[in-house]
Amino acid sequence: MKQDILNRYLFEEYNLRGELVQLQQSYQDIIEQKNYPTPVKSLIGEMLAATCLLTATLKFEGDITVQLQGDGPLAVIAVSGTDQQAMRATARYEGDIKDGASFSDLVGNGHIVITITPNQGERYQGIVSIDPKGVAASIESYFQQSEQLNTRIWLYTGMLQNKSYASGLFLQALPAQTETDDENFELIAALSETTTAQESFELDAEQLLFRLYHEHKVRLYEPQQVSFKCSCSKQRCETALQNIDHKELLEICHERGHISMHCDYCGHNYQFTENDIENIFTRNLSTNPAKIH
Repeated sequence: MKQDILNRYLFEEYNLRGELVQLQQSYQDIIEQKNYPTPVKSLIGEMLAATCLLTATLKFEGDITVQLQGDGPLAVIAVSGTDQQAMRATARYEGDIKDGASFSDLVGNGHIVITITPNQGERYQGIVSIDPKGVAASIESYFQQSEQLNTRIWLYTGMLQNKSYASGLFLQALPAQTETDDENFELIAALSETTTAQESFELDAEQLLFRLYHEHKVRLYEPQQVSFKCSCSKQRCETALQNIDHKELLEICHERGHISMHCDYCGHNYQFTENDIENIFTRNLSTNPAKIH
Protein backbone atom coordinates (compact mmCIF):
# COMPACT_ATOMS: atom_id res chain seq x y z
CA MET A 1 0.00 0.00 0.00
CA LYS A 2 1.17 3.53 -0.74
CA GLN A 3 1.35 5.24 2.61
CA ASP A 4 -0.66 8.30 3.63
CA ILE A 5 -2.85 8.72 0.56
CA LEU A 6 -6.33 10.13 0.03
CA ASN A 7 -8.20 8.99 -3.08
CA ARG A 8 -11.46 10.38 -4.45
CA TYR A 9 -13.61 8.45 -6.91
CA LEU A 10 -16.94 8.68 -8.70
CA PHE A 11 -19.42 5.97 -9.66
CA GLU A 12 -20.10 6.85 -13.29
CA GLU A 13 -23.36 4.89 -13.54
CA TYR A 14 -24.85 6.28 -10.32
CA ASN A 15 -25.20 9.57 -8.46
CA LEU A 16 -22.58 8.49 -5.92
CA ARG A 17 -19.10 9.53 -4.93
CA GLY A 18 -16.54 7.95 -2.66
CA GLU A 19 -13.28 8.51 -0.84
CA LEU A 20 -10.59 6.23 0.54
CA VAL A 21 -7.90 7.37 2.96
CA GLN A 22 -5.00 5.17 4.06
CA LEU A 23 -2.63 6.38 6.76
CA GLN A 24 0.53 5.05 8.34
CA GLN A 25 3.38 7.54 8.84
CA SER A 26 1.21 10.55 9.64
CA TYR A 27 -0.77 8.47 12.15
CA GLN A 28 2.45 7.15 13.68
CA ASP A 29 3.92 10.65 13.93
CA ILE A 30 0.85 11.84 15.84
CA ILE A 31 0.54 9.00 18.37
CA GLU A 32 4.29 9.08 19.07
CA GLN A 33 3.92 12.56 20.58
CA LYS A 34 2.51 11.12 23.82
CA ASN A 35 2.30 7.76 25.56
CA TYR A 36 -1.38 7.21 24.80
CA PRO A 37 -3.19 4.05 26.00
CA THR A 38 -4.04 1.63 23.20
CA PRO A 39 -7.81 2.43 23.08
CA VAL A 40 -7.01 6.15 22.87
CA LYS A 41 -4.55 5.53 20.02
CA SER A 42 -7.24 3.62 18.13
CA LEU A 43 -9.79 6.37 18.60
CA ILE A 44 -7.26 9.01 17.49
CA GLY A 45 -6.73 6.93 14.34
CA GLU A 46 -10.47 6.82 13.63
CA MET A 47 -10.83 10.55 14.21
CA LEU A 48 -7.80 11.23 12.02
CA ALA A 49 -9.16 9.14 9.14
CA ALA A 50 -12.61 10.71 9.53
CA THR A 51 -11.19 14.23 9.46
CA CYS A 52 -9.18 13.45 6.31
CA LEU A 53 -12.38 12.29 4.65
CA LEU A 54 -14.15 15.47 5.77
CA THR A 55 -11.41 17.76 4.46
CA ALA A 56 -11.81 16.07 1.08
CA THR A 57 -15.35 17.45 0.95
CA LEU A 58 -14.07 21.05 1.11
CA LYS A 59 -14.67 23.04 -2.05
CA PHE A 60 -12.43 25.92 -0.95
CA GLU A 61 -9.07 26.60 0.68
CA GLY A 62 -9.29 26.29 4.42
CA ASP A 63 -9.35 23.79 7.25
CA ILE A 64 -11.61 21.62 9.40
CA THR A 65 -11.29 20.93 13.11
CA VAL A 66 -13.17 17.95 14.51
CA GLN A 67 -13.47 17.73 18.29
CA LEU A 68 -14.91 14.81 20.20
CA GLN A 69 -15.92 15.98 23.68
CA GLY A 70 -17.31 13.58 26.27
CA ASP A 71 -17.84 13.17 30.00
CA GLY A 72 -15.93 9.90 30.21
CA PRO A 73 -12.23 9.40 31.03
CA LEU A 74 -11.37 10.52 27.49
CA ALA A 75 -12.33 14.19 27.75
CA VAL A 76 -11.42 15.34 24.26
CA ILE A 77 -9.84 14.38 20.96
CA ALA A 78 -9.15 17.26 18.59
CA VAL A 79 -8.04 16.76 14.98
CA SER A 80 -7.31 19.55 12.51
CA GLY A 81 -6.80 19.18 8.78
CA THR A 82 -6.39 21.51 5.82
CA ASP A 83 -7.56 21.21 2.23
CA GLN A 84 -3.92 20.24 1.51
CA GLN A 85 -4.28 17.27 3.90
CA ALA A 86 -1.86 18.63 6.51
CA MET A 87 -3.09 16.90 9.67
CA ARG A 88 -2.50 17.18 13.41
CA ALA A 89 -4.24 15.68 16.45
CA THR A 90 -4.18 15.56 20.23
CA ALA A 91 -6.13 13.88 23.03
CA ARG A 92 -6.68 14.55 26.73
CA TYR A 93 -7.73 11.86 29.19
CA GLU A 94 -7.71 11.15 32.92
CA GLY A 95 -6.96 8.06 34.99
CA ASP A 96 -6.07 4.57 33.84
CA ILE A 97 -7.66 3.34 30.63
CA LYS A 98 -7.64 -0.41 30.23
CA ASP A 99 -7.02 -2.22 26.96
CA GLY A 100 -10.31 -3.26 25.43
CA ALA A 101 -12.24 -0.27 26.72
CA SER A 102 -15.28 0.33 24.50
CA PHE A 103 -16.16 3.59 22.78
CA SER A 104 -18.90 4.29 25.34
CA ASP A 105 -16.53 3.46 28.21
CA LEU A 106 -14.04 5.99 26.88
CA VAL A 107 -16.21 8.97 25.98
CA GLY A 108 -19.52 8.52 27.81
CA ASN A 109 -22.02 11.16 26.74
CA GLY A 110 -21.08 14.23 24.74
CA HIS A 111 -20.91 15.65 21.26
CA ILE A 112 -18.74 16.12 18.20
CA VAL A 113 -18.04 19.68 17.08
CA ILE A 114 -17.07 20.21 13.43
CA THR A 115 -15.66 23.66 12.65
CA ILE A 116 -15.05 24.65 9.03
CA THR A 117 -12.82 27.69 8.57
CA PRO A 118 -12.29 28.94 5.00
CA ASN A 119 -9.29 31.17 4.30
CA GLN A 120 -11.81 33.64 2.96
CA GLY A 121 -15.36 33.89 4.24
CA GLU A 122 -17.23 33.08 7.40
CA ARG A 123 -16.54 30.18 9.73
CA TYR A 124 -19.20 27.48 10.05
CA GLN A 125 -19.73 25.18 13.03
CA GLY A 126 -21.90 22.08 13.35
CA ILE A 127 -22.58 20.05 16.49
CA VAL A 128 -23.98 16.51 16.77
CA SER A 129 -24.50 14.26 19.77
CA ILE A 130 -22.11 11.34 20.11
CA ASP A 131 -23.65 8.15 18.80
CA PRO A 132 -22.80 5.22 21.13
CA LYS A 133 -22.02 3.17 18.00
CA GLY A 134 -18.85 5.24 17.48
CA VAL A 135 -17.18 7.99 15.48
CA ALA A 136 -18.41 6.85 12.05
CA ALA A 137 -22.05 6.75 13.13
CA SER A 138 -21.73 10.15 14.81
CA ILE A 139 -20.36 11.82 11.68
CA GLU A 140 -22.96 10.09 9.51
CA SER A 141 -25.55 11.81 11.73
CA TYR A 142 -23.80 15.13 11.11
CA PHE A 143 -24.17 14.73 7.33
CA GLN A 144 -27.78 13.64 7.71
CA GLN A 145 -28.54 16.79 9.69
CA SER A 146 -26.44 19.29 7.75
CA GLU A 147 -26.71 18.11 4.14
CA GLN A 148 -29.53 15.55 4.27
CA LEU A 149 -27.66 13.28 1.87
CA ASN A 150 -27.26 9.52 2.27
CA THR A 151 -23.76 9.07 3.73
CA ARG A 152 -21.87 6.04 5.07
CA ILE A 153 -18.44 5.97 6.68
CA TRP A 154 -16.24 3.01 7.62
CA LEU A 155 -13.18 3.54 9.84
CA TYR A 156 -10.40 1.10 10.66
CA THR A 157 -7.31 1.10 12.89
CA GLY A 158 -4.85 -1.66 13.67
CA MET A 159 -1.35 -3.07 13.36
CA LEU A 160 0.30 -4.55 10.30
CA GLN A 161 3.93 -5.70 10.32
CA ASN A 162 4.43 -3.92 13.66
CA LYS A 163 3.23 -0.59 12.24
CA SER A 164 0.13 1.37 13.21
CA TYR A 165 -2.41 1.96 10.44
CA ALA A 166 -5.64 3.91 10.12
CA SER A 167 -7.97 4.02 7.15
CA GLY A 168 -11.45 5.07 6.14
CA LEU A 169 -14.05 4.69 3.40
CA PHE A 170 -16.62 7.36 2.57
CA LEU A 171 -19.73 6.94 0.41
CA GLN A 172 -22.19 9.73 -0.31
CA ALA A 173 -25.13 10.30 -2.63
CA LEU A 174 -24.90 13.30 -4.95
CA PRO A 175 -27.67 15.93 -4.83
CA ALA A 176 -29.14 14.87 -8.21
CA GLN A 177 -32.03 12.46 -7.66
CA THR A 178 -33.38 9.55 -9.69
CA GLU A 179 -35.92 6.87 -8.80
CA THR A 180 -33.21 4.26 -8.26
CA ASP A 181 -30.77 6.41 -6.23
CA ASP A 182 -31.63 4.82 -2.89
CA GLU A 183 -31.33 1.31 -4.33
CA ASN A 184 -27.97 2.11 -5.91
CA PHE A 185 -26.71 3.62 -2.66
CA GLU A 186 -27.69 0.53 -0.68
CA LEU A 187 -26.05 -1.75 -3.27
CA ILE A 188 -22.69 0.08 -3.17
CA ALA A 189 -22.90 0.43 0.62
CA ALA A 190 -23.39 -3.33 0.94
CA LEU A 191 -20.31 -3.95 -1.22
CA SER A 192 -18.30 -1.41 0.79
CA GLU A 193 -19.35 -3.16 4.01
CA THR A 194 -17.33 -6.23 2.95
CA THR A 195 -14.04 -4.32 3.32
CA THR A 196 -11.76 -5.69 6.03
CA ALA A 197 -9.29 -3.66 8.06
CA GLN A 198 -6.36 -5.68 6.72
CA GLU A 199 -7.42 -5.11 3.10
CA SER A 200 -7.67 -1.37 3.72
CA PHE A 201 -4.11 -1.39 5.09
CA GLU A 202 -2.50 -3.75 2.55
CA LEU A 203 -4.11 -2.96 -0.80
CA ASP A 204 -3.61 0.25 -2.74
CA ALA A 205 -6.65 2.18 -3.96
CA GLU A 206 -6.89 0.56 -7.41
CA GLN A 207 -6.65 -2.94 -5.95
CA LEU A 208 -9.19 -2.33 -3.20
CA LEU A 209 -11.70 -0.54 -5.41
CA PHE A 210 -11.45 -3.31 -8.02
CA ARG A 211 -12.01 -5.92 -5.32
CA LEU A 212 -15.11 -4.09 -4.09
CA TYR A 213 -16.65 -2.63 -7.25
CA HIS A 214 -15.27 -4.52 -10.27
CA GLU A 215 -18.77 -4.90 -11.74
CA HIS A 216 -19.33 -1.12 -11.66
CA LYS A 217 -17.70 1.79 -13.47
CA VAL A 218 -15.51 3.78 -11.07
CA ARG A 219 -13.53 6.87 -12.07
CA LEU A 220 -10.51 7.29 -9.79
CA TYR A 221 -9.03 10.78 -9.52
CA GLU A 222 -5.44 11.80 -8.82
CA PRO A 223 -4.49 10.93 -5.22
CA GLN A 224 -3.52 13.48 -2.60
CA GLN A 225 -0.71 13.03 -0.09
CA VAL A 226 -1.54 13.22 3.62
CA SER A 227 1.07 14.37 6.16
CA PHE A 228 1.44 15.30 9.80
CA LYS A 229 2.14 19.01 10.03
CA CYS A 230 1.62 21.31 13.00
CA SER A 231 0.77 24.95 12.39
CA CYS A 232 2.24 26.19 15.67
CA SER A 233 5.13 28.67 15.50
CA LYS A 234 7.06 31.12 17.64
CA GLN A 235 5.44 33.97 15.73
CA ARG A 236 1.95 32.71 16.62
CA CYS A 237 2.95 32.48 20.26
CA GLU A 238 4.26 36.04 20.14
CA THR A 239 0.98 37.23 18.64
CA ALA A 240 -0.91 35.54 21.49
CA LEU A 241 1.36 37.13 24.10
CA GLN A 242 0.67 40.59 22.67
CA ASN A 243 -2.93 40.18 23.81
CA ILE A 244 -1.84 39.83 27.46
CA ASP A 245 -0.91 42.73 29.73
CA HIS A 246 2.76 43.66 29.34
CA LYS A 247 3.34 44.14 33.08
CA GLU A 248 1.68 40.80 33.91
CA LEU A 249 3.99 38.95 31.50
CA LEU A 250 7.07 40.57 33.03
CA GLU A 251 5.91 39.59 36.50
CA ILE A 252 5.57 35.95 35.40
CA CYS A 253 9.06 36.05 33.91
CA HIS A 254 10.44 37.53 37.14
CA GLU A 255 8.79 34.77 39.22
CA ARG A 256 9.55 31.78 36.96
CA GLY A 257 12.54 32.93 34.94
CA HIS A 258 10.62 32.65 31.66
CA ILE A 259 7.21 32.07 30.08
CA SER A 260 6.69 28.62 28.59
CA MET A 261 4.07 27.88 25.91
CA HIS A 262 3.41 24.25 25.00
CA CYS A 263 1.77 22.93 21.82
CA ASP A 264 -0.48 19.96 22.61
CA TYR A 265 -0.47 18.88 18.97
CA CYS A 266 3.26 18.42 18.35
CA GLY A 267 4.72 18.70 21.85
CA HIS A 268 6.95 21.67 21.03
CA ASN A 269 7.82 24.09 23.85
CA TYR A 270 8.38 27.79 23.23
CA GLN A 271 10.14 29.81 25.95
CA PHE A 272 10.24 33.59 26.33
CA THR A 273 12.49 35.55 28.70
CA GLU A 274 12.00 39.10 29.98
CA ASN A 275 14.15 40.36 27.08
CA ASP A 276 11.98 38.42 24.62
CA ILE A 277 8.83 40.00 26.07
CA GLU A 278 10.32 43.49 25.87
CA ASN A 279 11.35 42.89 22.25
CA ILE A 280 7.86 41.61 21.34
CA PHE A 281 6.16 44.72 22.68
CA THR A 282 8.82 47.05 21.26
CA ARG A 283 8.27 45.58 17.79
CA ASN A 284 4.53 45.83 18.25
CA LEU A 285 4.79 49.54 19.09
CA SER A 286 7.07 50.21 16.13
CA THR A 287 4.73 48.47 13.64
CA ASN A 288 1.51 49.82 15.22
CA PRO A 289 2.37 53.34 16.47
CA ALA A 290 -0.36 55.25 18.30
CA LYS A 291 -2.08 57.85 16.15
CA ILE A 292 -1.68 61.48 17.24
CA HIS A 293 -4.63 63.78 16.56
